[in-house]
Amino acid sequence: MPAGVETARDLVGPAIAASVQRLSPEVREVACYHLGLPAAGPRAAGVAPRGTAPGGAGKALRPALALLSARAAGVAQERAVPAAVAVELVHNFSLLHDDIMDGDAERRHRPTAWKAYGIGAAILAGDALLALAQDLLLEGPSPQGLWASRCLSAAVQRLIAGQGADLAFERRTDVTVAECLDMAGDKTAALMACACSIGAIYVGAPAGLAAGLASFGAYAGLAFQLTDDLLGIWGSPQVTGKPARSDLRARKKSLPVVAALASGTRAGRELAELLASPGALSEEDLNRAADLVEQAGGRTWAEAEADSALASAVSCLDKTAMPAGVRDEFAGIAEFVTARQW
Repeated sequence: MPAGVETARDLVGPAIAASVQRLSPEVREVACYHLGLPAAGPRAAGVAPRGTAPGGAGKALRPALALLSARAAGVAQERAVPAAVAVELVHNFSLLHDDIMDGDAERRHRPTAWKAYGIGAAILAGDALLALAQDLLLEGPSPQGLWASRCLSAAVQRLIAGQGADLAFERRTDVTVAECLDMAGDKTAALMACACSIGAIYVGAPAGLAAGLASFGAYAGLAFQLTDDLLGIWGSPQVTGKPARSDLRARKKSLPVVAALASGTRAGRELAELLASPGALSEEDLNRAADLVEQAGGRTWAEAEADSALASAVSCLDKTAMPAGVRDEFAGIAEFVTARQW
């Protein structure tokens, strides 16, 4: 774990815990459960205690990027903590809703919030985190807080558009690679771009610096999504926190799958038939599907695209003026989140 991420957890974790205390008791309980924060014991039967959730502040990758962006502007990272908290709250808003839409029953090796508390309660908790994030920014210095709020709002709009496209893809058999890349750019890369620039915006950095950092984040976010899609098929549950072959089990049109389906190969056609078959896929079916994605070139393509996006991200850093140490930390986090640890 990069040192900057650990530092972000130390700075942002307590601030997240304090901000969540503003929520109503019922909503706060669900939010705390999802975030892995201490709270009064869960009402949901059979749910593990709060302390079993690893890392109360989550991975803190986006907060670390937000704090780094303030340092890129030559400002103490502590001044950007509200912006870092806001980004992390929005990220978790999206996770709460994603888990419901995807039907995921586990996150970080324990039941997801909707499984523990119900769909309605999880939706409300996500909505509350989104509203809270904007409150934190708008309480900040003017006009920087407003600019940061607009940056976050634009990212959320793109995130929602990407999630909508992702859901629409489930009903289609003709999804193209270009459409899938656009979806990933909205669903994942937009918030990553925001995380990489919002701290700088919040502390009043020049527009050129914020733009360069946003470009870096967009490419890093795309590389991250490609890596996440690879792990969704070939990653171990110990790494992903989800069951093996989870994306194939859900028949998700992830990037490696779409590349395989669009390959024009025999393996791609067989994969299409398998994924279109009625009924749940057996473990044998899932293993066969993973093999077909690989045979059709989906895995190789996604790995190459992830490497290319990461290289483009680093190129953006090289073109943006900032302290050398900060540039190295940005690059280190990008390499960390795109490491393919199976």
